[in-house]
Parts: sequence; C-alpha cells; structure tokens
Amino acid sequence: MTTSPRFIRWFADISIGDIPLVGGKNASLGEMFHELSSQGVKVPDGFAVTAEGYRHFLRSTGLEVRIQEILSGLNTADMDNLQQRGSEVRQAILATALPSDLADEILAAYLGLSGPGKLPLDVAVRSSATAEDLPDASFAGQQETYLNVQGNASLLEHCRRSFASLFTDRAISYRVDQGFEHTAIALSIGVQRMVRSDLGSAGVMFTIDTETGFRDAVLINAAYGLGENVVLGSVNPDEYYVFKPTLKQGFRPVLQKRVGSKEFKLIYDNGGSRMVKNVPVSPGDRARFALSDEDILQLARWACIIEDHYSAKRGQPTPMDIEWAKDGRTGELFIVQARPETVQAQKDRDVIQTFKLKQHGKVLITGRSVGEKIASGPVRVVKSVEYLREFREGDILVADKTDPDWEPVMKKAAAIVTNRGGRTCHAAIVSRELGVPAIVGTEHGTEVLKEGQVVTISCAEGDTGTVYEGNLPFEVQQTNIKDLQRPRTKVMMNLANPEEAFALSFLPNDGVGLARMEFIINTYIKVHPLALLDFDKLADQAAKAEIEKLTSSYTDKPQYFVDRLAQGVAMLAAAFYPKDVILRLSDFKSNEYANLIGGKAYEPVEENPMIGFRGASRYYHPRYQAGFALECQAVRRVREDMGLTNLKVMIPFCRTIDEGLRVQAEMEKHGLKRGVNGLEIYVMCEIPSNVILAAEFAEIFDGFSIGSNDLTQLILGVDRDSEIVAPIFNERNPAVKNMIAQVIKVCREKHRKIGICGQAPSDYPEFAQFLVEQGIDSISLNPDTVLKTSLAILEKELALASVP
Repeated sequence: MTTSPRFIRWFADISIGDIPLVGGKNASLGEMFHELSSQGVKVPDGFAVTAEGYRHFLRSTGLEVRIQEILSGLNTADMDNLQQRGSEVRQAILATALPSDLADEILAAYLGLSGPGKLPLDVAVRSSATAEDLPDASFAGQQETYLNVQGNASLLEHCRRSFASLFTDRAISYRVDQGFEHTAIALSIGVQRMVRSDLGSAGVMFTIDTETGFRDAVLINAAYGLGENVVLGSVNPDEYYVFKPTLKQGFRPVLQKRVGSKEFKLIYDNGGSRMVKNVPVSPGDRARFALSDEDILQLARWACIIEDHYSAKRGQPTPMDIEWAKDGRTGELFIVQARPETVQAQKDRDVIQTFKLKQHGKVLITGRSVGEKIASGPVRVVKSVEYLREFREGDILVADKTDPDWEPVMKKAAAIVTNRGGRTCHAAIVSRELGVPAIVGTEHGTEVLKEGQVVTISCAEGDTGTVYEGNLPFEVQQTNIKDLQRPRTKVMMNLANPEEAFALSFLPNDGVGLARMEFIINTYIKVHPLALLDFDKLADQAAKAEIEKLTSSYTDKPQYFVDRLAQGVAMLAAAFYPKDVILRLSDFKSNEYANLIGGKAYEPVEENPMIGFRGASRYYHPRYQAGFALECQAVRRVREDMGLTNLKVMIPFCRTIDEGLRVQAEMEKHGLKRGVNGLEIYVMCEIPSNVILAAEFAEIFDGFSIGSNDLTQLILGVDRDSEIVAPIFNERNPAVKNMIAQVIKVCREKHRKIGICGQAPSDYPEFAQFLVEQGIDSISLNPDTVLKTSLAILEKELALASVP
C-alpha cells in the first residue's frame, strides 16, 4: 500500500487557504489551477514542496540552530553586517544535502510531472514564502526563481538554492522592517512545467493602474523571451492599457499601446553552461509590439476573472499583480503567478495629495514615471553593488537597473532613476512600496546624469517622468474630500493630457467639459493628417523622413493618425466613464496646423488666423475634408469598438446654422450620426452669432459650451494675442456677461444643455457664482481650481436657496 507523500502537494489539491502549508505563490497557483480552469484561465501544472519539507530540512540537519546563531547580533542598518551574516546563512544551507526522504519525494513527484519514459522535463523552480503575497505585505522579488531546470540532480540543487534564498540580504532586511521573526516564516517550493516563452513573449499585468490607483484599467507589460527580464527591469517593455468595464460588455477597449525598446530576450542556454541566457533582439522585432490585440484582450479578460475571483474570496475589492507567458511553439497564453497588489489597494482615497512644480527647468532626460511625487537631490551613479557603500540619505540613485539586493539602500534614496525597466519591474515595485518617486526606462540616465549633479525628479506630470537640472521649488497640497458636499451645478474639468486623466479622475467631478484634441495631435501624433494621406507624393523630403521615423511600424500611414488619436481620446473617456467627456474636434488655427510636420504645404498664410480658416469651416472644405475624416474615424473607434459611448463631440467656431448642418452631414458620412448610439453633438458658443441665433442653433445641436475666451475677444473686438490692447480683454465686462446670460436663458427655454469651458470661472470664483445665478448647467474648470471653485459654487447655491 502506497502512503501519501509527506512533503508534496499537487496544484490540483491546493487552495488559497493553504498559505501556511505552501506559501502565498503556490497557494495562488493551486487556487487558479482548480478554480479558474473551467473559465478558460490556463495555469501550467506542477507541485509544491511544502513548508513542512523546509522545516524538516532545517531541523534534521541542525541548520535551524546554526541559522539562529549566525543571525544573533544582526544589524540591518549596517550593510557590511547584513551582507556578511546573510552570506554565512546561505552558504550553510547550500553546503548541506537534503534529507533522503525529502529528496525521494521531490524526485518521485518530478517523475510524475514528466511522465514515464520521457526526457527530463524542463521546469521552473519558484520560491513561495509562507508570508509572501499577502494582501497587506509584498515580498515580491525577495526569493529566487530558477528557469529551465532539467534532471534530478539539477532539480535538487535548485531546491536547496530556493531554501537559501529565504535569506537573501533584501529578504532579511524586509522581514526586520516588517516585524516578522525569521523563524516564523518558512519556504515552500513550486515546481511547475515551463512555458516556452523563450520562443514567444512574457511579462506582468496589474488589474489596477500602478501609479494612480485607477481601478478600471488592466496594465500589461510585455517583452520577448522569458519573463524575468520584465520582472527584474532588464528591458524596457511594451505597455498596454485595457478598460475593464467595457471589456466585460464584449467590446475591444485597448486604450493605449506603447512600444518598448525590448533590447534583449532571455532564452534557454541549450548546450551552454547556464540554464538561460540573454541575447539581443533584432531591430525589426524591437520596433514591433510583442503581443497582438487579440492576446492583449485575452490576457485582460483573464486578469478580470482572476481579480473577480479573489475579490469574492476576500469579500472586498482585491486588485491583482499577475505574471503571464506566451508559448512560442503553440501560441498559447498561460498565467504563471498571481498575487494581491499591495500599494495602491491600501491607499486612502479620501485624501488627495498633489505635488506641483512652481517652475520648470532644463530637461535632462525622461522615462516612465513611478509614483506621483517630486524630489530633489545630488546624483549618485551606482554602477555595481560596491558603490552602494558610498550612498547617502537623500541622494538620487541612478543605475542601469536596480538589483533586489539593493532594497536596504533604496529606502534611503530621495528618488531613483534607471536606464532600463518598465512600470512593473523590481525598481518600480519597491519604489512604490517605499513611497519614493522613480523614473524607469530612461535608456541613457547613467550617461546623461553626472555624479554629484543636483537634479529635480518630477513624477507629477503624467506617465512621463522628467529629470530637470537644478533644485526646483515645488509645493505639496493635501485635501480631504471625504465629507466634501457636492454642488447642484455640475463641476466638470478642462483636460488635454491623456497621461494625467487617471490621476485627475479622483478629484470630485462630473466629467470633462472640454477635452482638447489639439494636445493629442501635437504631442502624440505631431504630423499633419494630410501629409500622412499624401505620404507617397510628399515633395518635402525632410518632412517625409521625419514622418517615416515616427510611423516606421505603419505601412498605412493615415492609420497612424487614427490609432494615436483614438488612444489619446480613449484614455480621457475611460478615466471618467460613465460620466460625459466632451471632445472638441480639432481647433488649430491655420498657422498652428502649418507647424505640424508636413503642414506648411497644406495651410494658407493668413493675416489673422484667429478668425480665418479654423473650426467648422475646415471640416467640410475640400482643403481639409480628408483630414477631418481621420478625426471622425478615431472618434467612431472609441465609441463603437471600445464601447466608450460617454464620449460626446463638440464643434468649435461654427459661424452659421448652415455650417452646423454641413459639418454634421460630413460626420454622418463617416458613421457619426447625431442621436444614433447615444451620440450627442455640442457646439462651442464663442461667436456672437451663436448667442444671437441661439434658438436656431438649439434646433440642430444637443448642447452649448461657452468659450468665454473667444467670445470676449469678438464681443469687445480685442485681439487677445496683442499685448497692446490686452488690458481691455475682460470676461467680466458687462457686454460679455449680458451675452452669456442671454444664451443661458435661451438654452433653458429650449431644454438644451448649457455649460462653460472658458478660462473665466477658473480664474475668477465670482464669475462662477455669476454663472450659477443665471442657472447654467455645468462649469468646466482647470483641474487645479476644481476644489476651490466648487466651494464658491456651493456657497452661491446655498445663498440662492435661502432667498425667499
């Protein structure tokens, strides 16, 4: 009669309740293996060597007492002391053979996983601590994982190495910081079939935005080869965002795709002295995305299934940190790890902390921002572990990438800058846990930044982190919004930068009253749409070369415009979903269009572009019609493919009723028909004719948004770009206020929505109060004035309510 193994548990027999027995990582693998396979989530099979096996190893060999002796007198603040004692413990474990009963059970399970008569199976050997991957503590990256382990002797050796990795310097230091006794934590080992991602791709995904805590997005990082390069930050990976709410409704909401440089890939070292090795990636593959849209969406669906499962288990929302791999032989996707996210999930969302630079300086280098803070200090370039001894509290740590062993020093840093890595790598994860701002993936940070140079690190300006020269002043604002009363008048925001949208969505708001398309075109596209449509015929060779560089991965050049515009708009619409996001169609003036790459050939030279070929007049005109078609295609993709029907569109500078009808007819040609699929079309009220003929405009539009800047200019006859007459420009002039009061009155009579997106209410709270008196529906503000102006609006509403 065969007895059950004492130290082995198969994934199929493990659940999340088995953390004390098999550690967090293995418990999670087992939970997914038998609970989520029926929902299509694929997890490679394997078994766990239990924590009891680890304890048996230490007790039966005398290691338990020896380790306690070595660690007595430990001082983790002393790097030399920590390194010496950690090394002694690891050497003692590596020099000790596993007990025969434990080794026999491991090899029997390995044979069962391989199958009789088969060649030695290639497996991953993963460490799983009994206090690891808990919802309120992250031991990520502290114990080792070994890939492409083959054969009995190699498996036993790497099991010993895994046991020893419980005593890496970083693991010892972290346990001390978190108040865990060293003897209270044991190590289980997961032995899992390898996914041949060395021939495919792999990476990490989070079911929450890692920087802002925005919960409705899945963030996916991907690179070629085995996933350790992404985890350790050895490469700059691709980055993708997927929107969870409409994904669950059956749409395809890939909000954003950024190609990473993916310099190397980790592959099997067949016939070599190591199990794996890094090799360069070809320039063509580096320029391409590592995943197709279908793969991105499939991974995101699995991420949602995993998050929903663990949230139900815990009885509260549980964002997840998940590792995935794609087998290059079969094309199959697999989940190889999942753990609770432990930083953003624990933040107090009732308190908004905002860092803001008071002035900008010379930009030295940029990368991907981690956190939303700002810090200044002297640069300390750390080329290897030996340099860590020179590191002082408050230095800016600059390195090619960080090693997990550096964690005791990273907590002394004012900020961290790396050449390599994405927002899910080790440097990023540890920085978030420590509350230290970091900029990863700068590519040349160690070359550009000089030893001792004083710099300012800003992660408070969106997804792009910037290193500025010098010690720049900044301010920190902290606001508790828990009991903030909301006004009846809708308070919306004026937004342009998609990178700031997730963070700004946490401000008390009713949506976006003005989303500026021009910023997206200027920043993310940079090319005139007609130059893309006429690419093959372009006479300007310098412009053609620039366009080719920007669009090298596109054979269909106009598609570049549609893709980039759709992604920028989608980030804005998703951040505030299901609240209204009102997108103003492109409102460049002809001189601004001409400044886009390739634009000069298509734009007239005008004496006064402010009242020239702009806004509605362009959209139906033969000179821009084809460019407008690309704008419409991008809007349609966001609404129909991604399901973001909260996106409304707004026509700027519409001079006449006829123009309004002609623009809508043009939009209809491209599948954007007012009233179909809930599409609302607004008009900017920024020309006196919009006010004078408000009743007629109300017949063909769903709403108005007052553009107080242009309206003031045209009512007072003031060129707001002229410094000579600039003092006359004043939105609070009685003529302007009378016109605004008039259009609000007409809209209320015609049951049309009326808001304002001009600068005046952001600059003058009393102007916002005037608008409330007139009965305006919504006021759209610059984000930094939302809280202050909301209070002024509320004050006026309460005063009006108290009047008998």
